[in-house]
Amino acid sequence: MSQQILQVDQAMLETTLDRMVRRSVEETLNAMLDAEADEITGAARYERSGDRKAYRAGHYKRDLTVKAGKMSLKVPKLKGAVFESAVIERYRRREES
Repeated sequence: MSQQILQVDQAMLETTLDRMVRRSVEETLNAMLDAEADEITGAARYERSGDRKAYRAGHYKRDLTVKAGKMSLKVPKLKGAVFESAVIERYRRREES
């Protein structure tokens, strides 16, 4: 009987895991930014509400460099209110160690 030996390319595995972690963190941060914008405006995206305090005016991209690599965040822009996030500080470009 011959035994099969499983070989794993460590570098490829680490690269794939880093990419998956970066994508997951990026999606989570973008969802948190959207939730903050919903809270500030008083309504969800595309929702009609009489209690609305402000309106969405698109978003802009903010690159953030973290240990897992560079990620692109979509920071909401608002009309009628200032968007100040608790998730990322204003003008923050890199994660602190």
